[in-house]
Amino acid sequence: MHKAFFGDREREFSLTPHLIPELERLAGKGIGGIVENTRRMGFGEIVNTIRLGLIGGGTHPEEAQALVQTYVKVHPLGELHLLALDILTDLWAGAAAQPSDKAAATGDLSAAVNASAA
Repeated sequence: MHKAFFGDREREFSLTPHLIPELERLAGKGIGGIVENTRRMGFGEIVNTIRLGLIGGGTHPEEAQALVQTYVKVHPLGELHLLALDILTDLWAGAAAQPSDKAAATGDLSAAVNASAA
């Protein structure tokens, strides 16, 4: 489960196995191809990964769609791409593979960088 601020508050994201076929259908390729090409994700793949991640994290599908329609426009594309990448990383490698962001939360940039390098 990945937690991130999206829209108006922190939300939970999880691309659960039962949602993978829908992402594959929307992307027109298998999950391995989606994960392998994360640096070249199209806008639709980014948005659908976030929407399906919201649903897998417990957000009702209608609310997830409304959140994406409302907030994708106001987030920088780089932030959206990183969020989609985090969601896919949790799926592929497990939530434990994500670096701790406690140092980043304190505002200590050097500690955050060192924690991610460790």
